[in-house]
Amino acid sequence: MAEPTQTADTANTPTAYGWCAWHQGHARGVRLIRVFEQGSGSGGNLFACTGCRDVYDLVPLTDQPCTPTS
Repeated sequence: MAEPTQTADTANTPTAYGWCAWHQGHARGVRLIRVFEQGSGSGGNLFACTGCRDVYDLVPLTDQPCTPTS
């Protein structure tokens, strides 16, 4: 089977649009930073835009190292 020789077009790559918890406004390219879990109720999530991630040195949840909880 032949492998593709072209890279994906970044112009057609979807980006998230949502609420940035740090500058308190809507933004394109938000990423999940923190998850608050609550035993009996609904937890919460905090998202940050690219600018706030740079300014506040925030690391998206998917880029954080996994640590065991033992």
